[in-house]
Amino acid sequence: MFNLDNLRLQLEHKVDALERDGAVILRNVIEQSWIDKMRDAIDAVLAQGSNFSAEMSDDGPGRFYGDFFVWRRDPVFRDFILNSNLAEIAAVMMRSSKVNFFYDQLLVKEPGTSAKTPWHQDLPYWCVDGWQIVSIWVPFDLATPHNGAVTYVKGSHLWGKSFRPRSFGLERRAVDDSTAHMDEAPDIDAFPEQYEFVTGVLQPGDVFVHHARTLHGAPGNASGSNRRRALATRWTGDDAFFNDRPGNFLRGEKFASLLPLAPSEEGAPMDSDIFPRVLPRTV
Repeated sequence: MFNLDNLRLQLEHKVDALERDGAVILRNVIEQSWIDKMRDAIDAVLAQGSNFSAEMSDDGPGRFYGDFFVWRRDPVFRDFILNSNLAEIAAVMMRSSKVNFFYDQLLVKEPGTSAKTPWHQDLPYWCVDGWQIVSIWVPFDLATPHNGAVTYVKGSHLWGKSFRPRSFGLERRAVDDSTAHMDEAPDIDAFPEQYEFVTGVLQPGDVFVHHARTLHGAPGNASGSNRRRALATRWTGDDAFFNDRPGNFLRGEKFASLLPLAPSEEGAPMDSDIFPRVLPRTV
């Protein structure tokens, strides 16, 4: 068991930064033993693929691989997510007594990958609402702005806006026609001088924590030799509830088999087979 009180003391100033900026780096919070196990597990997943995976490089060089809900089929992913200190980190960063695991998203950019992760918010793609919702982005290789580390627009979670969800491919298709009334995400790359950013160099063991409403994106992997394997883990807290909003990913054809496992009523707590409650832990 992890001591939540000790963790709160260690991370108190980081919680303040997350609430102010929408994203923060935590240093040396993942044990090396987990890093080693997960590297092997990730490479096995890359070799196999799945019904929930996607190749997102389009026709460009390299490989940008994404996969969802790996924890439901891979015991190493499941062990890491449910039995490491990730849930405790999420609890502290959200100031929440209850933590549900939402889902995991494997994001791998191999050397020489030109494909970018476009600027977006997470929440418009998701079947959850509330304020206590965060992602913990865990790299398993050195992550830098040169090889695909995420960049966050500082304070954008406080803008009070939800941007239209679009696909991550070159076409950037709208994921649902009923979202046409939503604002488009601003072109951050066109006017970077208008914004402040949170980013940095992360060693394995470091993580990004970001709010579900924070605007963020990532470059390709311009390195000729350095991989960028990362797992985005998503967590919800006390005030989170099920929101079957138009365009949420669980309504996509790829995930239709999972929808019956979600909460059955709009506004219901997240507790369900697919979004398990992790904290408080049972003895």
